[in-house]
Amino acid sequence: MQAARGTPLNHSGGSAREPQHRSGRLYLGLFATIALLAFAIDVVSKLIAVNTLSGRAPVQVVGEYLQLDVVYNPGAAFSLGTSYTEVLTGIAICAAVVVLWVARRLRSTGWAIGLGFLLGGVLGNLSDRVFRSPGPLRGHVIDFLMFPHFPVFNVADICINIAAATIIVQALRGVRVDGTRHEEAGAPTEATGS
Repeated sequence: MQAARGTPLNHSGGSAREPQHRSGRLYLGLFATIALLAFAIDVVSKLIAVNTLSGRAPVQVVGEYLQLDVVYNPGAAFSLGTSYTEVLTGIAICAAVVVLWVARRLRSTGWAIGLGFLLGGVLGNLSDRVFRSPGPLRGHVIDFLMFPHFPVFNVADICINIAAATIIVQALRGVRVDGTRHEEAGAPTEATGS
């Protein structure tokens, strides 16, 4: 039985396109869950770091290999661009909007994970820029994780790096955001959902 010429019905009597909409919601749900958890963990970890580490000498967790020390960073990663805090805030806002825009087409678990971590990390550092001193859009990001000979970083930075690695893997696998694979020119693509 068919609803219209060329549109097969599924077992419940609806169009076969309905499960795709439902599965799209599942990918969006995974994306949103990861983004919210990443953001929440980053915010809570920064609150704990500020409340327990401010005014103290670095706390050794694993000898000198991992220490905790609160640093207020006006710049980007590796303390670059410390004079361009407002510009960095604008870039972070644009990045969050682009991620949300792209996420509308999610049909891939890998991309949902990658974009979720990316949004959570971007929002974590953006919230510092917006709400922390010296003022809105000029706030300094809280960093507190320290390895030897490496810039101090935070949970949001970890999330952004996980996102980058996941997105690179998806690109190397040839999986697009919508779950289709890059095929040879002119060949049809099919959804993979991975």
